[in-house]
Amino acid sequence: MSKREEFTEVINAFKTVIPNITHKQRRGLLRQAVQNYDLSIEEASEILKSLGLMVGDEINFFEVLRLSIEEFQNQSEDIITKIVDEAHKKCYSESLQAGGRPRADGRTEEQWRTVLNQARDTLIDTHKRNAYLETFLSEGDRFEIPVDDSPQEDIETQSTEPDIAAPVILAEDTLPANQNVQTAIPESIQLIVDVPDNMTLIPTGEFQMGSNEEKANEREKPVHTVYIDGFCMDQYLVTNAQFKEFIDANPEWRKPQWFKKHISIAYHNGSYLMHWSGDDFPDGKDDHPVTRVSWYAAMAYSQWVGKRLPTEAEWEKAARGGLVEKKYPWGDSIGRGKANYFYHTRGTTPVGRYPANRYDLYDMCGNVWEWCLDAYNADFYANSPSRNPFFDANNIEWTIANFRNIKTSRVLRGGSWSVDAQGARVAYRFRSSPADTLPIFGFRCVKEIN
Repeated sequence: MSKREEFTEVINAFKTVIPNITHKQRRGLLRQAVQNYDLSIEEASEILKSLGLMVGDEINFFEVLRLSIEEFQNQSEDIITKIVDEAHKKCYSESLQAGGRPRADGRTEEQWRTVLNQARDTLIDTHKRNAYLETFLSEGDRFEIPVDDSPQEDIETQSTEPDIAAPVILAEDTLPANQNVQTAIPESIQLIVDVPDNMTLIPTGEFQMGSNEEKANEREKPVHTVYIDGFCMDQYLVTNAQFKEFIDANPEWRKPQWFKKHISIAYHNGSYLMHWSGDDFPDGKDDHPVTRVSWYAAMAYSQWVGKRLPTEAEWEKAARGGLVEKKYPWGDSIGRGKANYFYHTRGTTPVGRYPANRYDLYDMCGNVWEWCLDAYNADFYANSPSRNPFFDANNIEWTIANFRNIKTSRVLRGGSWSVDAQGARVAYRFRSSPADTLPIFGFRCVKEIN
């Protein structure tokens, strides 16, 4: 296969992920063509154009939700939120009724629903809306980014580092049944996906959250459709060795010791890291998940590494690994070779010992319960928002900024080495006080895609 044919194959694969590209993505692809495929800018541009992978038009989000700018003027944020939510709900309901039929504008219904969600996300957020309005009002009701096929810069005079473009967020239906996200796309395209080390990309899209099975607890019902924006999640639970680095750098989160600075009693229930010897974890347990950590400590660690805890919905979407109506991350059966559960080991096991799910995530079932960001609400599923649901008295940003002042119970998911097969299911919901520090509690982190 010639270099030109290889690059053409990459672009065809790219189109299955995203049909239109930004200027930044276009420059990144041109740079790859020059550096990796020995093509000229002109040849690469011709391939992009011939295959229809061009810079796309911007979308009028007011038109998408059938709203006018005037409706937003002199309104409080609460009123704006209500207006946008109601418009989104109405348009989204109409799209669901239409099924998968192509629309007059050429989009499939799935693509249209993605646009609807993007419109809501932009108009409901104060900062995003203001930035959008500034551009919108200055260029008219319908604006386009002009397509320029001429070279934008002398690529060979630039750094040899690839131009990192906006992250590609895979749709569920692009994922082969036997592959995880990271191996489902060519390596060349992965250069454009900004996924941190030891994390994996969880694709944008809908999934069925909850369980209606006969033995399911009522708090798991009803099954409901949830749309989650793409994000990155730690492949492994946070280990003892990683948590030690955190407390060494942040002595205010050390275990209680009378002669050292240490964690406040407000952030634990008295058994925080009690199995550690001073600031050291037990011998031979460096790659075991850290346990006896409170939600507060998990939140502090997450912020220290530039991440956060997952929402309950994010956790379940990731745990299911793209599978539908299955009890566990791999299917409907469980056994000792698949997870650390039901006292088979009588304690934690090293992270990654058991097989990963289709998203390349380990220990999503068993080993330790995983702290989530949400406050616990047994009835939340009955009224859950359809997009990026999160339950607390305030939004995610407020919860992260004010976590030290929170007292309400928090969600835990995934089961532990002590639960039976029923408790290890991906739909099972558990809760505890944010100060609790049990030997079955641990966590992993997520990172939003900017």
